[in-house]
Amino acid sequence: MLEETLLIVGILSVVFMAIRAYVRGAKCKSKVKLHGKTVIVTGSNVGIGRATAVDLARRGARVILACRSQVRGEVAVALVKRESGSQNVAFMQLDLASLKSVRSFAETFLKTEKRLDILINNAGVYKQGTTEDGFGLMFGVNHLGHFLLTNLLLDRLKECAPSRIVTVSSIMHKYGTLDFDTLRTHKEFGVGETSRSIFWIYAHSKLCNVLFTHELAKRLQGTNVTCYSLHPGAVNSDLNRNLSKMTRRLIKPITTLFFKDVEAGAQTSLYCAVQEGIESLSGRYFSNCAVQKVEPKAQDDAVAKKLWEVSETLSGLS
Repeated sequence: MLEETLLIVGILSVVFMAIRAYVRGAKCKSKVKLHGKTVIVTGSNVGIGRATAVDLARRGARVILACRSQVRGEVAVALVKRESGSQNVAFMQLDLASLKSVRSFAETFLKTEKRLDILINNAGVYKQGTTEDGFGLMFGVNHLGHFLLTNLLLDRLKECAPSRIVTVSSIMHKYGTLDFDTLRTHKEFGVGETSRSIFWIYAHSKLCNVLFTHELAKRLQGTNVTCYSLHPGAVNSDLNRNLSKMTRRLIKPITTLFFKDVEAGAQTSLYCAVQEGIESLSGRYFSNCAVQKVEPKAQDDAVAKKLWEVSETLSGLS
């Protein structure tokens, strides 16, 4: 009986390890060092953002943790320093739900930092709400705040070229659509408070990420600044913090077994940030450390251009 029990336990352990190895996916294998380089990672106090920051700090980069909460941001700085062994890590306050905060961050950064070599637009939210400027929270944080931030920092990125812009999207962009009439009326690409509505609105914001990168690449041609969007995989991260306690409890066994941990979830972000030889793939969408094909709607030139122009107006750039 004991032998049978041990055999079953052994088999289950092997199966578990095999599933976890598959779930973890590809790893960024680049050994590139970043001494003398400066990186911004938004939303880097938790999850894949912090894991990304740790790796880049280990490579020698000066890493700016751009986070909304000063308390959590300063705690994250201490953790990143400890885990990376680097002291060249700093916190700067950035609330992507406030265009004023985005402008203030950019102004302070440009005054105090001489370089910007990599910008990682990592922060994201999955919940309903309204930004300081009256936009839907997911549109405002996941897209518009990063759109403004990127544009305000573009000249510095060009000065420090070759440089890169990495925007974390999601496979859920496949379910997104951009209804500009809805955006004009509601300052968001969707409405509703149901779980289904929130899912769709999040998907719309992630489609914005892919289309933004598609259009940005066109505008950056000849500058030696490249840009990439990506799906990090299903990650057991802090993004589900806005779900109810009961829901989190119910899905925990699933997320534990079938979702990546944050280090694995950071690998495609790191790949897009440092991997050699991908410059010709600027504007493309990545997953599992490889370029992926996207549906026509995610590379629609006309929609991408319109999104850019509308975003310029809404963010006060035009």
